[in-house]
Amino acid sequence: MVLLTMIARVKDGLILTASIVQENEQNLNITDYQNQAKMLFRKLDDNSPIRCSIETGSMMFHYLIDKAVCYLVLCERAYPKKLAYTYLDDLQNEFHAQYGRRVSMVSRPYGFIEFDACIQRIKKPYMDARSRRHVNVLNSELQDVQRIMVQNIDDVLARGVALSVLDDKASNLSTLSKKYRQDAKYLNLRSTHAKIAAIVVIIIMLLVYIRYWWF
Repeated sequence: MVLLTMIARVKDGLILTASIVQENEQNLNITDYQNQAKMLFRKLDDNSPIRCSIETGSMMFHYLIDKAVCYLVLCERAYPKKLAYTYLDDLQNEFHAQYGRRVSMVSRPYGFIEFDACIQRIKKPYMDARSRRHVNVLNSELQDVQRIMVQNIDDVLARGVALSVLDDKASNLSTLSKKYRQDAKYLNLRSTHAKIAAIVVIIIMLLVYIRYWWF
């Protein structure tokens, strides 16, 4: 069963639209999965795989990236991967046809929430993986889904946290380095002033010595 569909812009993780199944047999807390998806979107970049499956408990996220937009679906782990990616392909074709030129202009979350009606229409035939219409899809060679990378959600998010920590450390190191340079410059300036003052004192003492001892 397809339980959650979300579409986001890759460059900043902005959610463009989303659709969920309000009732499900597992009584899952969809909000938790929505939060995971949002964190995942924020970690995507130009180097992310364009197709990837991510394990999260008894469920699976499948996503594809096309033209700087990420299309993500949450399914039961047993749901056929081929069907999930066929659904995402259908979703991508429809969304790009309607909003492709406007994606870069959106500034607020869920700017294309009206696309939910299309999601519902596209999703409906995919809700039951055992339907007859899917037999040909499962037997076809649409793509080698076995080669699509499979990751774990905890590993993905942990790597993102680790990168964030490294960024923070690098930023702190840069700040300390800048402060060190400023302190060093200040000390060098003070040292120069002290040297000049010492020279002036010596000259004055020399003049006094010459004045009183030689004249």
